[in-house]
Amino acid sequence: MSHHALLTAEAHRTLRIRTEADAALGDAQMASIVMPAEFRQVQNAYPILFRLNDQRDRFTALALFGFEAGENLYLTPGGWDARYRPLAMEVQPFLIGGGPDGSGDRQVHIDMASPRIGGDEGMRVFDDAGAPTPYLEGIADRLGALDQGYRDSAAFFAALERHALLEPFTLDVTLDSGATHRLVGFHTIDEERLAALDAAALGELHAAGHLLPVFMAVASLANLGTLIARKNRQASGG
Repeated sequence: MSHHALLTAEAHRTLRIRTEADAALGDAQMASIVMPAEFRQVQNAYPILFRLNDQRDRFTALALFGFEAGENLYLTPGGWDARYRPLAMEVQPFLIGGGPDGSGDRQVHIDMASPRIGGDEGMRVFDDAGAPTPYLEGIADRLGALDQGYRDSAAFFAALERHALLEPFTLDVTLDSGATHRLVGFHTIDEERLAALDAAALGELHAAGHLLPVFMAVASLANLGTLIARKNRQASGG
């Protein structure tokens, strides 16, 4: 169970965070939320899929790491096997918080129940004088980018829905071993619909900064084949 607390030098002067990639530290995830602002980096390594939230009133974008719950095919004994790790993974166990009603200044919080709380191991958050370390300053920058990305994403997803650019996606995967997996409940960019947009619609998407992440999401699907290859290597012990 999570235990969120406001991060302060007084309460967390000696706090250390383990930053290595490890299943025991929470990295065994099938997917991670990603923001449209980071799609350019994400598409180099991961497929980008879309999914409705539990209330079915808002889409989120996900970088796909595996084909079943708890599977991260980018997690290896040597660490995270990709040049870019999504912001939502990079900032753990930190998060942005505000007032009880969501108002007020945005502040750095920490999940004190996270396995990344390192005891005597890991990166210092504050120095001996109580000043933020370079590590914490980097985390704050990433949290700011993640928070801004989340705020900006509402307009992006509204544009996708306005132009009917999302379509349901199902993927059946047959491994070399004969084992099968099925991905359901996701959406992808409807490429036929995208190609049929007129100049006015394309101009609107471009002017709002939405067209680039749309094409990055389309390009990212080339990584599905790479992900299947990773699954086959894992299944064969490679």
